[in-house]
Order: sequence, then C-alpha cells, then structure tokens
Amino acid sequence: MSTNVTVIGLGAMGTALAAAFLEKRYPTSIWNRTAARAAPLIDKGAQLSSSVSAAYDSSDIVIFCVLNNSIVQELLRQDATRLKGKIIINSTNGTLQEARGLSEFVQAHGAQYLHAAVMAVPTQIGTDHGFIIYSGHEGAYDSIRAHLSILGEDKYIGSDPGSASLHDSALLSGVYGVFSGFLHAAVLVSSQQDKTAAGFMDMYVKFITSMMDYLRALARQIDNGNYEPLGSSLRIQVDALKNICEVTESQGLSSELLKPIQALVEKGLGAGHSNSDISALGELLRR
Repeated sequence: MSTNVTVIGLGAMGTALAAAFLEKRYPTSIWNRTAARAAPLIDKGAQLSSSVSAAYDSSDIVIFCVLNNSIVQELLRQDATRLKGKIIINSTNGTLQEARGLSEFVQAHGAQYLHAAVMAVPTQIGTDHGFIIYSGHEGAYDSIRAHLSILGEDKYIGSDPGSASLHDSALLSGVYGVFSGFLHAAVLVSSQQDKTAAGFMDMYVKFITSMMDYLRALARQIDNGNYEPLGSSLRIQVDALKNICEVTESQGLSSELLKPIQALVEKGLGAGHSNSDISALGELLRR
C-alpha cells in the first residue's frame, strides 16, 4: 500500500526520487525554491506545495535532496514545530558531523531522522542499479523500508546518523581514485599514434575486474595488520611507478595524477615497509 511522500529539492536527483514514487502511484508532494522546476513532475501527478510548511503538512515522510546541509538546516528551522511525528530523510551529501547535528535537531522536535547516501546517478533511481545506504533511526527505517525499496537496493548500516555520510565519502573517494587512474591510463594510451581511449576500454575493464579478489585480500590485510606481499612488494612497486611516470612524461604528458601515490610508496619504504604489500600504506594514512 502506498503512502504520502514529500520531496524537497528538485535538482536532477531530487526530481528522480520524486519521479520514482510517482511512477509507483505514490501521492507525492514537492517543493523547490525555483517553482518552475516542478512542471515536469506536476505533469506526472505531483502536487506542488506552496511553502516549506505546506510541504511538511502534506506527508509523514519528508525527503530532502538539496545542494548542501546548510540549506537543510535552514529549511528545517523555518517551521520546526511542524516536524513532530514525521520521518525526515536527508539525502544531501555532506559530513558525518552535519548528519549527526541535523539528527539531534530533528529528534529534539519530535521527529525521526534517517540519513541517506545515494550511491547512484539520477537515471539509476527506481532501477536495479539504484543503491542507497541508510543510517539513523532504526525503527523509522524498518517502518518505511517497503516504500524506500522502490528507489533501488537499500542497505541499513546502523543507528549513527553519520555512518551513511562516512560510507558515502569512502565510496566516492574510491570512485575518484578510479577516475584518476582511468584518466591517466586513457590519455597515456591515446598518446600513441592510431590508438584511442575507447579502443582501450575492453582491455582496461578486463584488467580492473581481475583485480577485485586482490582488493578483497588487501582489505583483510588492512583489518588484521598482516601486510605480507600478495603480489609485488613496495620495493618493486616504487620502481614500477617510477617507470610509469617516465613513460608518461616521455609522451609529453603530465604524471601529476600518479605523483601522490608515488610519494606515499616512497614514504612507506622509509617507514620500513619495503617488503610489505601496498596495503601497508594504510598505516601512513592513520594519524
């Protein structure tokens, strides 16, 4: 059985969240500072609220998807008395400290707070590729999980409202690492005559996919502190990185995306990890 839902914030992701509920025939209220953005959703059956207060009154489930958490806080404070009894879901990217502070504010006004880390692009919402991590009030999550599942695969990771933000940052940092490696690799390959980045992709994906079991093993090493080489030791990897940078620069390209990991490997050697796998570098990241 469907229930009323309110979505506040109609950027690309907020629009996708609202559209997914509308597709499943949920009564959906929307609000955005720029009301013109609501038109496509109104055509699909959404109800445009005239104010934030009216948006709160429209539903017991209120989803925020705005630019930053300062805006979430501003909107919550506009009429906090109307929060009582609501489930507030904040899908706005930010820090774990911000999520914890917002949770305290929401709970102090008689509502329940869930933080949502949306690990998907807007076109994946409502599909099998959608993935959202939740943390915060467990009872609230349990009570509405059936409704949240229409947005994509969901995973609850604990009562600390900041946990979803921490995992969001961790997963995104991994993606940016992939982006930097991909950019370097693609530009390096395409620097050779008659070679293209697009033509390199099958080889790249095959190699990256083959490394997944190795990454799982490195994760276990980070947990147990045993850094015995599973592949190449840092003593070998420092030379490999040096060679990659030399090849890159000989092609007239910048090696700046590799310099940070090269510097960290060299630091690892200085810290006595020459016979360790690359997982030992995690020790240098811990303050």
